[in-house]
Amino acid sequence: MRQDFIHTVQHKVAISAIPPSTFRGSKAGLVAAAREFLRTLDLSGFAVSDPKRFATSLDRMTVKFWKTLPRGSGSWGVARKALNLFLRDAFYNTYLRKRFKLLRAESCLEIPLDGVVAHRLRRLLPRKLPAWPGVKLLTKEVSDAYQMAAMHEAHKMNLSRVHLDIYLWTNRE
Repeated sequence: MRQDFIHTVQHKVAISAIPPSTFRGSKAGLVAAAREFLRTLDLSGFAVSDPKRFATSLDRMTVKFWKTLPRGSGSWGVARKALNLFLRDAFYNTYLRKRFKLLRAESCLEIPLDGVVAHRLRRLLPRKLPAWPGVKLLTKEVSDAYQMAAMHEAHKMNLSRVHLDIYLWTNRE
């Protein structure tokens, strides 16, 4: 398969994973900067099945991504949400999953966190999660708590937590 085809598919996935509505109310340029970073991201670093190695790569890339966002428009939480949206959609894309061996990472992929997901997880696990600060103020510690809750709920459904997003978004009340 032509290498430029894979690059083009990755660019398309970056565009579709980060629509303008992802960061409502954010400063101009955030969506374009996020898409540009993700368009060129080396996905092979995420082709691991070891949760600790995956988490290390994800944490490192989140910080690197955050530093590329326009000053005052991004945060750790914004970078992590965009990265998780992109990784989920790259995993769901047949060409990227095959080319970068992303199937290995299925059990490690995080659920993209946002207000809808946080609200549903808090309803499922009352008094077990910290208050949801919003994506812009999200810290690694709060994110980790929500990711553990998502993993627990997904396990009950015999799913990887990345897929729980489908259920939490489509079964809204």
